[in-house]
Amino acid sequence: MSTALPRDVIDQLASFGPDITPDLREGSWALLTPFHEKAGYTAPRVERDLAYGPHERHRLDVHAGIGTSDPSPVVLFAHGGGFVAGDKHVPGTPMYDHVGAWAVRHGWTGVTMTYRLAPGHTWPAGAEDVAAAVAWTREHIAAYGGDPDRIVVAGHSAGAVHVASFIAGQGGGSTAGVRGATLLSGVYDLSGPGETPGRGETPDRGELEKAYFGDLPGQTVSSLPWLLDTEIPLLFSVAEHDPALFHAQAAGVVAAWLARHGTVPALAYAQGHNHISEIASLGIDDDALGIALARFIARHTS
Repeated sequence: MSTALPRDVIDQLASFGPDITPDLREGSWALLTPFHEKAGYTAPRVERDLAYGPHERHRLDVHAGIGTSDPSPVVLFAHGGGFVAGDKHVPGTPMYDHVGAWAVRHGWTGVTMTYRLAPGHTWPAGAEDVAAAVAWTREHIAAYGGDPDRIVVAGHSAGAVHVASFIAGQGGGSTAGVRGATLLSGVYDLSGPGETPGRGETPDRGELEKAYFGDLPGQTVSSLPWLLDTEIPLLFSVAEHDPALFHAQAAGVVAAWLARHGTVPALAYAQGHNHISEIASLGIDDDALGIALARFIARHTS
């Protein structure tokens, strides 16, 4: 059964505007948390802070059901935070336990990860960490009821950038067992004028992008050229009230994909939502993103 938010809540989300400010982040979560509390945002079993690498932020949580028999598909999620912030779990809030609980409700196993942050850890550290988390999942997830051969890797915002870089091979590691990747409001083309890995019209890098990518050439750090040729199925998304940068990135992906393949890629449009509520909508407004995401995961892990 699908879920939807009341019209007045959607209107309030739109009223925050597109800019990713503290008011947008805090206001969106404050508005949506009561709906998560009513629906429930914690899986029956949650194993916290399992180490997938040596760094203190090489930690992940596993979200699982009870009494499952057959191994289930696995959804591995990387949070956002502008490369410099964010975590897999904020105690007392839905962030991001609600993603794991959403996966479990669909009969899957959820994994939520955190990763090293800029400016202390720069490109391609995020992709390396996703690769390490995938490797851990391949080795250990069967003990939690998950199928190591049916993994979908998902990322939102900076997390989408890291997942895209991993799929592009920029962080090393193996994609064995990865059946698909969902890239939610990410940046894939960091080229400037005169550079053409994809669209070639990305605006100058902001402070957050500089903290992670530094002054490395766009042709080096852009994942889009490799995404165009990957055999791993991809689902992109953008929110209606995302900042213009993310709409430009989505449009660039569509244009580059059309030029390469003669078709458009799988692209979900989170109507009525902003950059934060796009991912926060999982489990409480399935019409926005959840239906498209669940259909993609089911299709490629069946």
